[in-house]
This record gives sequence, C-alpha cells and structure tokens, in this order.
Amino acid sequence: MSGWESVREFTVGTVELPATPKRKKIGWGPKAIRVPQGGKHDRVLAACAYAGPEHSLYLDAELTRLLCVAVAAGPDSWTVRDADGSSLGSITRIPSTRPLLRPNWRIDQPGRPEIVGRTEWLSGDAKQLAEKAAGRIFTGVLDALTSFGADGGDQPTKERVLEWRAGDDVVMLSEATKSITIKAPWLDRRLPFAYALVAG
Repeated sequence: MSGWESVREFTVGTVELPATPKRKKIGWGPKAIRVPQGGKHDRVLAACAYAGPEHSLYLDAELTRLLCVAVAAGPDSWTVRDADGSSLGSITRIPSTRPLLRPNWRIDQPGRPEIVGRTEWLSGDAKQLAEKAAGRIFTGVLDALTSFGADGGDQPTKERVLEWRAGDDVVMLSEATKSITIKAPWLDRRLPFAYALVAG
C-alpha cells in the first residue's frame, strides 16, 4: 500500500493476515509498519513501510527505496533522517529518576513543540487524572467479572500505554509498539514509525 503520510493507526510486525472468526490460519509477511484494514472477518495488516537493517524503513519489500532511518546520536537518542540524509527530527529515551518507573520518551519535530510520551496515569491536569482513575477502577471491576485468566488464575498483562502530548494537546497514543494511534495531522509519520523501531 502507499499513502504512509496519512496513516492514523499502525503496528510493527510480521503478521499480514491475523486470525479472525472466519480465518483461523495466520498469514505472515516481512517485518513492516502495518496498517489495519478491513472488518472483523476480513482484517488485513497491510504493509506501508518495510523494516530494513539498523532501524531503517523502505517503501518496497526489496529494500531499494529508503523512506527513513533512525541513526544513533547518543546512548538514548536517535536522529531520524530521510532518504536524502536530511534530519526530520529526533527521538529520545528519558530514563526515569525513580527506580520502579519505566522511561519516558520524547519526539522532537522541527517547528513544533516537543512531544513527550508519558504513562497515561502521569499525563493531564488534576481533573483528567481523576477521570482516568475512575475509568480504570470501572475497567478493573469489569475485567474481574468477565475474564477468567490463564491457568492458575493469572490475568494477561496489559501493555504499557503512553499518552504523547505537545503541551495540553494529545498528539499520539501508543500501547507498547503493538498499537500506535496518531491524533495530530501535522505529525510527520516517519517519526512515530522510527520510534516503533527503536523502542520495539
């Protein structure tokens, strides 16, 4: 597929045809940025950019047309460059100052305010945090009532959700690198694509 510039939701992986109620066998393909298409019964994860070596992405499966590459600029930072070598912005991993908290992330796009990805619990004002807490309690009760878990009663672990904000505006949401949703139309898609490669 083409049209990577307007992608709103994507994942990174090798599953091209996920299992559905009508399709039990999974179809595999090359590692790529994949965009969900179709409905519940005919879902396809269509490739829009193919993963190459060293955090690079290509427009073709033969890896001949470079889209972008994330080049290490330090132990916790990467510069994202286009096919001509021009900088598109940067990605930075921000280590936590608290031992039990995982790192946050930052995306810098020239001409835009910095975009910081924080755990959803740590994003927003006091009212928004209270609403999230109430929603999480309700979800937890609902999960307890409807989920049976695996052997031994263990519940599946939910991936870490980050809320990416530029000031007060939510720019992007990510659930690990399994599901990334872009909210801001101005965000250069190559930056979250590169984030998914370096963070995955």
